[in-house]
Amino acid sequence: MRSIWKGSISFGLVNIAVKLYSATEEKDVAFHQVHRDDGGRIRYKRVCSVCGEEVAYNDIAKGYELPDGEIVVLTDDDLSELPLTTSREIDVLQFVPLEQVDPIYFSKSYYLEPDAKATKAYVLLRDTLEDSGKVAIVKVALRRREALATLRVREGVLTMETMLWPDEIREPAFGFLDESPDVRKQELAMAASLVESLSGDFDPSAYTDQYREAVESLIDAKVEGRDLVPAPEGEVEGGGKVVDLVAALQASIDAAKRGRAGGALSDQTLTVQPVKAGRGATKAPTKKTAAKKTASKKAAAPAKKSAAKTTAKTTAKTTAKTAAKTAKKANATRRSA
Repeated sequence: MRSIWKGSISFGLVNIAVKLYSATEEKDVAFHQVHRDDGGRIRYKRVCSVCGEEVAYNDIAKGYELPDGEIVVLTDDDLSELPLTTSREIDVLQFVPLEQVDPIYFSKSYYLEPDAKATKAYVLLRDTLEDSGKVAIVKVALRRREALATLRVREGVLTMETMLWPDEIREPAFGFLDESPDVRKQELAMAASLVESLSGDFDPSAYTDQYREAVESLIDAKVEGRDLVPAPEGEVEGGGKVVDLVAALQASIDAAKRGRAGGALSDQTLTVQPVKAGRGATKAPTKKTAAKKTASKKAAAPAKKSAAKTTAKTTAKTTAKTAAKTAKKANATRRSA
């Protein structure tokens, strides 16, 4: 990792020299805009709407538009003169319980590494935070913007979480909050039972970005000249209107129990099949395709058994009807005699 900021933690009269590192990274697949016909990259020019000329990056400034449409131009020199008391300093303001900080405030995470000469003071602050069970509320200036943040301990490292300011949090003004629908005790009990059946310890490694994996598989298939076909799964019922909430909750509980008994349901997989013609075509079927054929053969046996059962039932019904007709004729003959 490469540090993106150097400064110090101001803790009372103690200053701890640290380096700042981004603790997270986006793993999304990056795309370029290209010409569909030949794959050429699409380029954009920075053109002034007044003079129509292309503008160099160094000649671009920040502009703030007033309500009447007039633009106030601010240069980097203008912004550099603004006072930032926390510049190059992480100023500890207060220590609070972590549960009092709503996660909606958190914005981005950073790791803090101590300077070689500040390791002892760093460890002192880290251990004190860990023992207290609290987080430090701090102020810091990053990229010429002052931010509120928290300091906490994660895996032995001080971690800083930048936060949004209170006036940046939107109020959830939804109409349903003023309503008070009646929820029956039975519905609450069923919902609680469903929550309990789906409860467990959080393991982040158990979750994957299936969409990103599918996109990467699609790109690999395109490179190798293969078709990418989703493996068929059982049809999913859904989309209907829920009439009985209790019945829906019970069905969810039963499904959750079945899922636990049989293990986690496998995610939809993608099967790569060879292209019939063109570059990169492959004659041999993939292992997954062979597995499908084997599964089809296995499925054929139950189908034959089902057909045999149906034939047996039909024969039994026909025999019963014939016997009934014969008995009826015999009774009629006796009466006439």
